[in-house]
Amino acid sequence: MRRLHTSGRFCGSLLALALSAALPGMSAAQPARPAKPAPANTAPAPAPSEQFVDGIAAVVNKDVITMREVREAAREASADLQKRGIQVPDNNTLQRQVLQRLIYERLERNEADRLGIRVDNAQVDQAITMVASRNKITPAQLRAEVEKSGITWEQYRKSLQDEIRMDRLRQRTIDSGIVISDAEVDAFLRDQERNPASMMNAPQQAQQPQPQQQQQQPAPQAGGPEQVALAQILVRVPEGATTAEAAALRKKAEDILARLKRGDDFASVAAAASDGPEALQGGVMGARPLDGWPDLFVQAIKSVPAGQVSALVQSGNGFHILKVLQRVGGNAPAQQRPQQPAQQQQPQQPQQPTLAKQGPVQVTQTHARHILIKTSSVMSDDQARQRLEQIRQRLVNGAVKFEDMARQYSQDATAPQGGDLGWVNPGEMVPAFEAGMNALKDGEISQPIMSPFGWHLIQVVERRQHDVADEMQRMRARQILYERRAGPAFEDWVEQLRSQAYIDNRLEKRDRIEQNNR
Repeated sequence: MRRLHTSGRFCGSLLALALSAALPGMSAAQPARPAKPAPANTAPAPAPSEQFVDGIAAVVNKDVITMREVREAAREASADLQKRGIQVPDNNTLQRQVLQRLIYERLERNEADRLGIRVDNAQVDQAITMVASRNKITPAQLRAEVEKSGITWEQYRKSLQDEIRMDRLRQRTIDSGIVISDAEVDAFLRDQERNPASMMNAPQQAQQPQPQQQQQQPAPQAGGPEQVALAQILVRVPEGATTAEAAALRKKAEDILARLKRGDDFASVAAAASDGPEALQGGVMGARPLDGWPDLFVQAIKSVPAGQVSALVQSGNGFHILKVLQRVGGNAPAQQRPQQPAQQQQPQQPQQPTLAKQGPVQVTQTHARHILIKTSSVMSDDQARQRLEQIRQRLVNGAVKFEDMARQYSQDATAPQGGDLGWVNPGEMVPAFEAGMNALKDGEISQPIMSPFGWHLIQVVERRQHDVADEMQRMRARQILYERRAGPAFEDWVEQLRSQAYIDNRLEKRDRIEQNNR
């Protein structure tokens, strides 16, 4: 239930929804794929008014995406691109990009339904309170800022609900599968000691400006840990592509790189041609410590100054073109970032502690156990809560031991250890779990508590004061190593989800027919 690998992404997404006035659904954008080459045939073109104006754009398993949905999403994407100062692609290209995003969103939504992941109004209210608190404003002020941006409050709440649900899906499917061993942390810390100039910060959520403020990026300063902001254009190579298909996609990537070298705007090209999940945000992936990016990216941008693009980078997902938006600190040369539209500016990063060893850090640690019941298509929230209430009653009556109940019923990896979480540091658990744990006295057992992972019973064994300087250093190192793997792992999972699905992209078929009849 530790939030080491999840809280930054979740909070960052919520804040982005509030502060950048992103239109509904944009934050959950998923990778798009390029249209496949048109087959040589002479089939007559369908009448658009009959088959596409209000018809079916795509079928995803048993679900339907209509052209009305595509047009509405395209209007929203167009408005968002204009706000960011990015050239809007032609209507056909924009609709293709939007439909690919909708297909991936629908796949994720169906998977969340299958796993029984749901988000109620109370959880949305809690998220709104968190967003407002982080921006040091009230929920009422947050609502005023959202509505001022042109988004209705109901649209904003729906976007938050979708974002929370998708984040829980990612936690369920991705986070538990990424394990960073102690040996890897030891090796990373040794490497940092040998190269002190490159000591990185753990990825943490930056303090965001208030919604009404537009904050300009400060000029990078020499010295200190290096932060790098990147954007990408991805030309995806599908799994199982033939040698000829891969060569054609490489040629496409090389042609895009040539356009950028000639001076074409990176963000506009990304919006029209990238298959990455951030395509309709101009390709912007955000800022991280240099060590937080995948090794392939780090090597590719090693000598690339701010404002310039890398050579082609080939990964298991395809061909990447990276643009360095900004370098701050480290050995990066002090230079001004090229002027960009205000909406594309990255939020200012506050000064954060590095991985260098620090003095004593005394905190109150909690030794806790828990029992986790996950929700699914066959285990609803009510059923999970009721099961834990029954277990709790047996525990309170003294008929059973907590450890035995955890071994028998818990669905967490700690079940064989009787649900033992060991010594927990402040801020290490997801907020709902930590709040419930902190409210308990030693030996006390909580009521059922809901978190992104499911439903919990928590028992506090004891508490102590402890120096956690070394643990905090290792936790930051573990976070950096996790971030390197999380992005590629999620992309692989999404592609696997797509490969197992039935997808009939009728908009793509229409475009091929129209191309053949020109």
